[in-house]
Amino acid sequence: METLITILVGVLVTVATYLILSRNLIRVILGTSLLSHAVHLLIMTMGGLKTGKVPLLGGEGPYVDALPQALILTAIVISFGVTAFFLVLVYRSYQESRTEDLDPLRGSNNE
Repeated sequence: METLITILVGVLVTVATYLILSRNLIRVILGTSLLSHAVHLLIMTMGGLKTGKVPLLGGEGPYVDALPQALILTAIVISFGVTAFFLVLVYRSYQESRTEDLDPLRGSNNE
């Protein structure tokens, strides 16, 4: 199961890299969002897909490590904030320039 998720992470990183290298700003935002989802899956896979009890005091038996879930929850909140910031930035730049293509937004025609 972990091998399948690792392959899925590789596919998500590949698609995200393709979208980030695009000239369209919306595709760049979708690429960063996909890349953050790939990182979430990678952190969960690196933590191990274990079965066990909730880590509470007084219980016996093997426990599940709660640190990967806490890291993923923090990363989800941060990626949501970054995606919201990117969307507002693209909307404002579209209002100013009336284009979502990255080449006219560079500001120099001699390159």
